[in-house]
Formats: sequence, C-alpha cells, structure tokens
Amino acid sequence: MKNILVTGGAGFIGSNFIKYMLEQHPDYMIVNLDLLTYAGNLENLKDISFNPNYVFIEGDICDNEIVNDIFIKYGIDTIVNFAAESHVDRSIGDPSIFLTTNVLGTQNLLEIARKFWAIYPDNYTCRLYRDSVKFLQVSTDEVYGSLGSSGLFNETMPLKPNSPYSASKASADLIVRAYNETYGLPVNITRCSNNYGPYQYPEKLIPLMISNCLNNKKLPVYGNGLQVRDWLYVLDHCSAIDIVLHKGKNGEVYNIGGNNEKTNLDIVSFILKKTNKDNSLILHVDDRPGHDVRYAIDNTKIKSELNWEPTYKFEEGLNLTIEWYLNNEEWLKSIFEKSKK
Repeated sequence: MKNILVTGGAGFIGSNFIKYMLEQHPDYMIVNLDLLTYAGNLENLKDISFNPNYVFIEGDICDNEIVNDIFIKYGIDTIVNFAAESHVDRSIGDPSIFLTTNVLGTQNLLEIARKFWAIYPDNYTCRLYRDSVKFLQVSTDEVYGSLGSSGLFNETMPLKPNSPYSASKASADLIVRAYNETYGLPVNITRCSNNYGPYQYPEKLIPLMISNCLNNKKLPVYGNGLQVRDWLYVLDHCSAIDIVLHKGKNGEVYNIGGNNEKTNLDIVSFILKKTNKDNSLILHVDDRPGHDVRYAIDNTKIKSELNWEPTYKFEEGLNLTIEWYLNNEEWLKSIFEKSKK
C-alpha cells in the first residue's frame, strides 16, 4: 500500500485528485494536509469523509512539527504537493504569502522527506518502499512565461515567470530539482495548463463567469479578451499525475496539456450561450499588469513516454463543468458567504 501525503487536498485540483485516487486505488492511504485558507473547502470532500483510507489534517506545509508527525504516524512514502497560493491577481497585491507558502513550504516538505527517506535507511518506510518513494511537485505552465502567436511550451525551455505567483512556482520547481540532484531525493515535476471542472474557487475565469451569469452580473474580461490558454479538464490532470506517480522517470519534468487553445472571449461566449445570456453582460476592464498573452503546452513527452492522453474534449468538459455549477448553486453561495467573513 502507498501512504500518500496530499498537500492542499481541500482545494480544487487536490480534492478532485484525492477522490480520483481513492477510486482508482482503493487500497492506498491518503492523508490530506490543508491549511483551509480561503480556497480550501472540506465540502469538496464530504462524500469521502468516512472512507477508512482517508484522513484530513488541518495544518500548514511550513509547519515542520505537523509534517514530521504525519510522516511518523502514517509512514508516508509519497508526497503530491498541490499546496500553493495560486491566484495571479492576489500575488500582484501581496507577493509575500506566495513566497512563504510556495517556496519555503515546499522546501520544508522536501527536507522532511529527505530525512525520512534517505538519512535514516532503517526507517520502515524506506525498508518497505525503497524503490517507490517519490516527491511529486504539481507546478504550472506559467513558469515558462508567455508565448507569441506560435510555438508550444516544452520541458527543455528556460523558466521565465512574469508574475510573483509564477516566479514563486518556478522557484519551488528549482528547489525540487536541487533536492534530486544534490541529495538523490526521488522527484517528478508536472507542469499543467489551465484546469477547469467541478469545485473550482469562483475567482478563476470559468467559475466566475458561470456564477455571474447565474446572477445576471457583468462578466469582467481583461483587456481585449484575446489572451490564449490551453485548457485541461481536471480529471484528465488527475489521471496524468497518477501515471507520473507510478511510471514517471526519476528527476523528470512532464508537461500536461489538454490541446485546447481558447481565448478568454471564446470561453465567455460559450458560457453565455450555454446559460442563455447575451453579450451585453461582457464588461472589458483594464488588463492585468504583466498579463501573459498566450500559454500552450507540448504534451508529447508524457504521451510518448508514459502513454497518457487527455480523454475529455473541451466542449464536453466545459458542458460538464457548467452543469455541475448549475446543479450546485448552494456550493457557490456558501463560497461567497465564506469570503465575506
């Protein structure tokens, strides 16, 4: 059995991943460590809260004592690090928390993993799982910077982050790489394109637009709305991480993309049509400082080496997402009520 520490597991991608893994690997133990900041929500996981192979612990990845105790109590042999401050606008307003959580928090996890998996060779985790311990860092395509009208991000490109958020994630990636090169800690780094799907906090583009449509509110669009993103349905992301955990080559980076390049206006127009609203709700606002023009992932490596493919077509995934929010308006209301406190 793998004993997996999932950090940030009450957030959007983390909660989907935990449920995916318990379904695919019912004999695995999942320990979810989450600080329950504004984007963490245990409602995302209420349907598995009584699963005997799932444990939730409220805490900070920067807290050495909590992480150390989790390793001792649960014999952790795998870490999947989702824990991160992730909203670009918030990083522009206050970069400090992004550096603390995304950089120092990641380093704390790495150091404790190194202690248990390498320094103490007689530790029972190492004895049982010597060939399968792994630290998987969940990163983002934003670490590569911005693309022009052509080309794709591949794993060999230099990191050129343009926001405090993406700079903090790039820094964390480099620290993960250093622990692999310096100490031999088994690691992988995954860099995904923009995720969408159920349980996403409604500050992000797709759930914000859906929520505003439901409430007949204006849909704020940065600048001309022609910024391009490659969209990835969250369950495709979960399946990719699962494959990297089990088959990824030590030390390698894997880009995960959905091959779905869309402008922000494309997304907004689709949601308006699906919710029977018209374009009069669109409100163009001043563009974000340092706004990257285009992201697009080359996922050739993970497809060719690990035999992974995205399974959800964009319209299918977005229809499922819109339907989920339409059927879970109470979840949205609870998020907004929480944000007012």
